[in-house]
Amino acid sequence: MQDFKDLRIVDNFYQTSAFFPMPTVLAGTVAENGMTNLGAYSLCFPYYIAGKDYYAMLLECRNSANTAQNILRNKTVSLNFIPDERKFFREAVRLGFPGDTTEEKMKNCLFTLQPSTLGDSRPKLLLESFQIFECTWDDSLENAYLDRPGNLEGYDPPYRNFNGITSKFGAHFILKIDKIWMRERQYDAIVNGVRAGGFPRVPVDYGYRDSTNFWYTRFRRPIPEKIQAKEGDVNSVLYAAERIDPEVKFTKEACAKLTKIPRVFLKAALTQMVEIAKSEGITRIDEDALQIINDKRRTEKKKK
Repeated sequence: MQDFKDLRIVDNFYQTSAFFPMPTVLAGTVAENGMTNLGAYSLCFPYYIAGKDYYAMLLECRNSANTAQNILRNKTVSLNFIPDERKFFREAVRLGFPGDTTEEKMKNCLFTLQPSTLGDSRPKLLLESFQIFECTWDDSLENAYLDRPGNLEGYDPPYRNFNGITSKFGAHFILKIDKIWMRERQYDAIVNGVRAGGFPRVPVDYGYRDSTNFWYTRFRRPIPEKIQAKEGDVNSVLYAAERIDPEVKFTKEACAKLTKIPRVFLKAALTQMVEIAKSEGITRIDEDALQIINDKRRTEKKKK
Protein backbone atom coordinates (compact mmCIF):
# COMPACT_ATOMS: atom_id res chain seq x y z
CA MET A 1 0.00 0.00 0.00
CA GLN A 2 2.71 2.41 -1.06
CA ASP A 3 0.44 5.40 -1.71
CA PHE A 4 -1.69 5.00 1.44
CA LYS A 5 -1.31 5.93 5.10
CA ASP A 6 -2.54 3.84 8.05
CA LEU A 7 -5.08 6.13 9.76
CA ARG A 8 -6.01 5.61 13.39
CA ILE A 9 -9.65 4.63 13.96
CA VAL A 10 -11.34 6.76 16.63
CA ASP A 11 -14.88 7.49 17.84
CA ASN A 12 -17.26 8.72 15.15
CA PHE A 13 -14.91 7.08 12.66
CA TYR A 14 -17.25 7.72 9.72
CA GLN A 15 -16.45 11.44 9.94
CA THR A 16 -13.23 11.66 11.97
CA SER A 17 -11.37 8.80 10.26
CA ALA A 18 -13.05 8.71 6.84
CA PHE A 19 -14.79 10.59 4.06
CA PHE A 20 -18.23 9.02 4.08
CA PRO A 21 -21.08 10.42 1.92
CA MET A 22 -24.44 10.37 3.68
CA PRO A 23 -28.02 11.65 3.26
CA THR A 24 -29.37 14.73 5.00
CA VAL A 25 -32.57 13.86 6.87
CA LEU A 26 -34.66 15.82 9.34
CA ALA A 27 -36.20 13.40 11.84
CA GLY A 28 -39.50 14.61 13.24
CA THR A 29 -40.62 13.32 16.65
CA VAL A 30 -43.21 14.40 19.22
CA ALA A 31 -41.88 16.08 22.39
CA GLU A 32 -43.48 15.78 25.81
CA ASN A 33 -45.30 19.08 25.28
CA GLY A 34 -46.85 17.79 22.03
CA MET A 35 -44.67 19.91 19.74
CA THR A 36 -42.94 18.37 16.72
CA ASN A 37 -39.18 18.33 17.28
CA LEU A 38 -36.85 18.33 14.27
CA GLY A 39 -33.36 16.86 14.46
CA ALA A 40 -30.83 16.65 11.64
CA TYR A 41 -29.39 13.18 10.96
CA SER A 42 -27.17 11.52 8.41
CA LEU A 43 -26.84 8.06 9.97
CA CYS A 44 -30.17 6.97 8.53
CA PHE A 45 -30.15 4.04 6.11
CA PRO A 46 -32.41 1.30 4.65
CA TYR A 47 -32.45 -1.77 6.93
CA TYR A 48 -35.12 -4.33 5.94
CA ILE A 49 -35.46 -4.09 2.16
CA ALA A 50 -36.97 -7.42 1.04
CA GLY A 51 -38.34 -10.73 2.24
CA LYS A 52 -39.77 -9.43 5.54
CA ASP A 53 -43.31 -8.62 6.69
CA TYR A 54 -42.42 -4.94 6.50
CA TYR A 55 -39.78 -2.53 5.23
CA ALA A 56 -37.60 -0.59 7.65
CA MET A 57 -35.00 2.12 8.11
CA LEU A 58 -32.18 2.26 10.66
CA LEU A 59 -31.59 5.50 12.57
CA GLU A 60 -28.48 5.93 14.74
CA CYS A 61 -28.23 8.78 17.25
CA ARG A 62 -27.14 9.90 20.71
CA ASN A 63 -29.48 8.37 23.26
CA SER A 64 -29.73 11.69 25.12
CA ALA A 65 -30.86 13.58 22.01
CA ASN A 66 -34.41 14.93 21.86
CA THR A 67 -35.05 12.59 18.93
CA ALA A 68 -33.96 9.46 20.80
CA GLN A 69 -35.84 10.39 23.97
CA ASN A 70 -39.01 11.08 22.01
CA ILE A 71 -38.75 7.77 20.12
CA LEU A 72 -38.31 5.90 23.41
CA ARG A 73 -41.40 7.71 24.71
CA ASN A 74 -43.89 7.45 21.84
CA LYS A 75 -42.21 5.45 19.03
CA THR A 76 -43.26 7.47 15.96
CA VAL A 77 -40.90 9.28 13.57
CA SER A 78 -41.11 11.19 10.30
CA LEU A 79 -38.00 11.06 8.10
CA ASN A 80 -38.04 14.19 5.97
CA PHE A 81 -35.57 14.29 3.05
CA ILE A 82 -34.77 17.90 2.23
CA PRO A 83 -33.70 19.12 -1.23
CA ASP A 84 -30.39 20.82 -1.96
CA GLU A 85 -30.92 24.46 -1.12
CA ARG A 86 -28.28 26.31 0.86
CA LYS A 87 -30.84 27.89 3.20
CA PHE A 88 -32.31 24.45 3.95
CA PHE A 89 -28.92 22.93 4.74
CA ARG A 90 -28.03 25.90 6.93
CA GLU A 91 -31.27 25.35 8.87
CA ALA A 92 -30.56 21.62 9.15
CA VAL A 93 -27.17 22.41 10.70
CA ARG A 94 -28.87 24.71 13.21
CA LEU A 95 -31.48 22.08 14.06
CA GLY A 96 -28.72 19.50 14.54
CA PHE A 97 -26.90 21.46 17.24
CA PRO A 98 -27.08 19.44 20.49
CA GLY A 99 -28.45 20.75 23.75
CA ASP A 100 -31.31 22.98 22.63
CA THR A 101 -34.81 22.26 23.88
CA THR A 102 -37.63 21.67 21.43
CA GLU A 103 -39.03 25.13 22.18
CA GLU A 104 -35.64 26.76 21.51
CA LYS A 105 -34.85 24.98 18.27
CA MET A 106 -38.36 25.14 16.78
CA LYS A 107 -38.84 28.86 17.45
CA ASN A 108 -38.77 30.62 14.07
CA CYS A 109 -38.09 27.33 12.28
CA LEU A 110 -37.68 27.85 8.54
CA PHE A 111 -39.67 24.79 7.51
CA THR A 112 -43.44 24.47 7.03
CA LEU A 113 -45.06 21.73 9.11
CA GLN A 114 -48.28 19.91 8.25
CA PRO A 115 -50.18 17.35 10.36
CA SER A 116 -49.86 13.67 9.47
CA THR A 117 -52.83 11.89 7.92
CA LEU A 118 -52.06 8.92 10.17
CA GLY A 119 -53.26 10.68 13.32
CA ASP A 120 -52.86 13.72 15.54
CA SER A 121 -50.36 11.92 17.79
CA ARG A 122 -47.84 11.57 14.95
CA PRO A 123 -45.04 14.07 14.27
CA LYS A 124 -45.83 16.72 11.67
CA LEU A 125 -44.34 16.57 8.17
CA LEU A 126 -42.08 19.02 6.30
CA LEU A 127 -43.76 20.37 3.17
CA GLU A 128 -40.39 21.39 1.69
CA SER A 129 -39.26 17.73 1.53
CA PHE A 130 -38.98 15.84 -1.75
CA GLN A 131 -39.92 12.59 0.06
CA ILE A 132 -41.09 11.65 3.54
CA PHE A 133 -41.11 8.30 5.35
CA GLU A 134 -43.60 8.00 8.21
CA CYS A 135 -42.29 5.34 10.57
CA THR A 136 -42.90 3.48 13.81
CA TRP A 137 -40.10 2.11 15.96
CA ASP A 138 -40.25 -1.69 16.25
CA ASP A 139 -39.41 -1.98 19.93
CA SER A 140 -40.27 -5.70 19.98
CA LEU A 141 -36.85 -6.52 18.49
CA GLU A 142 -34.29 -7.36 21.22
CA ASN A 143 -36.96 -6.54 23.85
CA ALA A 144 -36.11 -2.89 23.32
CA TYR A 145 -39.50 -1.90 24.80
CA LEU A 146 -37.76 -2.25 28.17
CA ASP A 147 -35.64 0.83 27.40
CA ARG A 148 -37.10 4.00 28.88
CA PRO A 149 -36.52 7.73 28.35
CA GLY A 150 -35.05 9.97 31.03
CA ASN A 151 -31.35 9.07 31.36
CA LEU A 152 -29.81 12.17 29.81
CA GLU A 153 -26.36 11.64 31.36
CA GLY A 154 -25.89 8.21 29.75
CA TYR A 155 -27.32 4.72 30.19
CA ASP A 156 -25.87 1.87 32.22
CA PRO A 157 -25.58 -1.67 30.80
CA PRO A 158 -26.84 -4.12 29.72
CA TYR A 159 -27.04 -2.79 26.17
CA ARG A 160 -28.87 -4.00 23.07
CA ASN A 161 -26.87 -5.19 20.08
CA PHE A 162 -28.81 -3.46 17.32
CA ASN A 163 -32.10 -1.93 18.53
CA GLY A 164 -32.73 0.46 21.40
CA ILE A 165 -30.00 1.63 23.80
CA THR A 166 -26.80 0.15 22.35
CA SER A 167 -24.11 1.88 24.47
CA LYS A 168 -23.71 4.41 27.28
CA PHE A 169 -24.36 7.28 24.86
CA GLY A 170 -25.69 5.57 21.72
CA ALA A 171 -28.98 4.30 20.35
CA HIS A 172 -30.15 2.42 17.26
CA PHE A 173 -33.76 2.43 16.14
CA ILE A 174 -35.24 0.05 13.56
CA LEU A 175 -38.11 2.01 12.09
CA LYS A 176 -40.98 0.30 10.30
CA ILE A 177 -42.03 2.32 7.25
CA ASP A 178 -45.76 3.00 7.52
CA LYS A 179 -46.10 5.34 4.53
CA ILE A 180 -43.95 7.00 1.87
CA TRP A 181 -44.92 10.42 0.55
CA MET A 182 -43.35 11.64 -2.69
CA ARG A 183 -43.42 14.89 -4.62
CA GLU A 184 -45.38 14.52 -7.86
CA ARG A 185 -42.36 14.98 -10.11
CA GLN A 186 -40.38 12.25 -8.34
CA TYR A 187 -43.48 10.03 -8.11
CA ASP A 188 -43.94 10.25 -11.88
CA ALA A 189 -40.26 9.44 -12.43
CA ILE A 190 -40.45 6.27 -10.34
CA VAL A 191 -43.77 5.07 -11.74
CA ASN A 192 -43.41 6.11 -15.39
CA GLY A 193 -39.68 5.85 -15.93
CA VAL A 194 -36.72 7.70 -14.47
CA ARG A 195 -34.92 10.38 -16.45
CA ALA A 196 -32.20 12.72 -15.25
CA GLY A 197 -34.66 15.59 -14.81
CA GLY A 198 -36.83 13.49 -12.49
CA PHE A 199 -34.17 13.07 -9.81
CA PRO A 200 -34.58 15.28 -6.74
CA ARG A 201 -31.83 17.73 -5.87
CA VAL A 202 -30.20 15.77 -3.03
CA PRO A 203 -27.45 17.21 -0.79
CA VAL A 204 -24.65 14.79 0.14
CA ASP A 205 -23.40 15.36 3.68
CA TYR A 206 -19.89 14.57 4.96
CA GLY A 207 -20.66 15.32 8.60
CA TYR A 208 -18.96 17.36 11.28
CA ARG A 209 -15.32 17.34 10.22
CA ASP A 210 -13.75 20.06 12.38
CA SER A 211 -14.67 22.50 15.13
CA THR A 212 -16.03 25.07 12.67
CA ASN A 213 -18.01 23.57 9.80
CA PHE A 214 -20.37 20.94 8.55
CA TRP A 215 -19.42 19.97 5.00
CA TYR A 216 -21.67 18.94 2.16
CA THR A 217 -21.61 18.91 -1.62
CA ARG A 218 -24.14 20.54 -3.94
CA PHE A 219 -26.32 18.46 -6.24
CA ARG A 220 -25.37 18.01 -9.87
CA ARG A 221 -27.36 16.49 -12.68
CA PRO A 222 -27.17 12.67 -12.46
CA ILE A 223 -25.43 10.81 -15.27
CA PRO A 224 -26.80 7.46 -16.53
CA GLU A 225 -24.47 4.55 -17.14
CA LYS A 226 -25.92 1.70 -19.20
CA ILE A 227 -26.20 -1.60 -17.35
CA GLN A 228 -24.08 -4.21 -19.07
CA ALA A 229 -26.70 -6.89 -18.65
CA LYS A 230 -25.84 -10.47 -19.49
CA GLU A 231 -28.73 -12.06 -21.32
CA GLY A 232 -29.69 -15.45 -20.04
CA ASP A 233 -30.33 -18.44 -22.24
CA VAL A 234 -33.95 -18.85 -23.43
CA ASN A 235 -33.92 -22.46 -22.35
CA SER A 236 -32.82 -21.57 -18.82
CA VAL A 237 -35.72 -19.09 -18.53
CA LEU A 238 -38.10 -21.72 -19.89
CA TYR A 239 -36.71 -24.24 -17.41
CA ALA A 240 -37.40 -21.87 -14.49
CA ALA A 241 -40.84 -20.91 -15.83
CA GLU A 242 -42.00 -24.52 -16.08
CA ARG A 243 -41.38 -24.97 -12.36
CA ILE A 244 -43.43 -22.04 -11.08
CA ASP A 245 -46.96 -23.45 -11.46
CA PRO A 246 -48.13 -26.56 -13.37
CA GLU A 247 -51.38 -24.81 -14.35
CA VAL A 248 -49.68 -21.93 -16.19
CA LYS A 249 -47.34 -22.50 -19.12
CA PHE A 250 -44.93 -20.08 -20.83
CA THR A 251 -44.18 -20.24 -24.55
CA LYS A 252 -40.60 -20.16 -25.74
CA GLU A 253 -41.30 -16.85 -27.54
CA ALA A 254 -42.49 -15.26 -24.28
CA CYS A 255 -39.44 -16.57 -22.43
CA ALA A 256 -37.20 -15.01 -25.09
CA LYS A 257 -38.49 -11.61 -24.00
CA LEU A 258 -37.50 -12.31 -20.39
CA THR A 259 -33.84 -13.20 -20.88
CA LYS A 260 -32.61 -9.79 -19.65
CA ILE A 261 -34.07 -10.31 -16.17
CA PRO A 262 -31.10 -10.95 -13.82
CA ARG A 263 -31.00 -14.53 -12.59
CA VAL A 264 -31.35 -13.47 -8.94
CA PHE A 265 -34.71 -11.78 -9.70
CA LEU A 266 -36.04 -14.26 -12.28
CA LYS A 267 -38.04 -16.55 -9.98
CA ALA A 268 -39.74 -13.63 -8.22
CA ALA A 269 -40.64 -11.99 -11.55
CA LEU A 270 -42.00 -15.23 -13.02
CA THR A 271 -44.00 -15.92 -9.84
CA GLN A 272 -45.63 -12.48 -10.02
CA MET A 273 -46.46 -13.01 -13.70
CA VAL A 274 -48.09 -16.34 -12.93
CA GLU A 275 -50.16 -14.80 -10.12
CA ILE A 276 -51.42 -12.08 -12.45
CA ALA A 277 -52.08 -14.62 -15.22
CA LYS A 278 -54.22 -16.75 -12.91
CA SER A 279 -56.15 -13.71 -11.72
CA GLU A 280 -56.86 -12.88 -15.39
CA GLY A 281 -57.81 -16.45 -16.28
CA ILE A 282 -54.71 -16.96 -18.44
CA THR A 283 -53.22 -20.44 -18.50
CA ARG A 284 -50.83 -19.99 -21.43
CA ILE A 285 -48.44 -17.05 -21.40
CA ASP A 286 -47.49 -16.19 -24.96
CA GLU A 287 -46.28 -12.84 -26.28
CA ASP A 288 -49.77 -11.31 -26.29
CA ALA A 289 -50.53 -12.56 -22.78
CA LEU A 290 -47.14 -11.27 -21.61
CA GLN A 291 -48.10 -7.78 -22.81
CA ILE A 292 -51.36 -7.94 -20.84
CA ILE A 293 -49.48 -9.10 -17.73
CA ASN A 294 -46.83 -6.39 -18.01
CA ASP A 295 -49.54 -3.74 -18.42
CA LYS A 296 -51.19 -5.08 -15.29
CA ARG A 297 -47.88 -4.97 -13.40
CA ARG A 298 -47.35 -1.33 -14.39
CA THR A 299 -50.90 -0.45 -13.31
CA GLU A 300 -50.42 -2.11 -9.92
CA LYS A 301 -47.11 -0.28 -9.44
CA LYS A 302 -48.84 3.06 -10.02
CA LYS A 303 -51.38 2.25 -7.31
CA LYS A 304 -48.69 1.68 -4.68
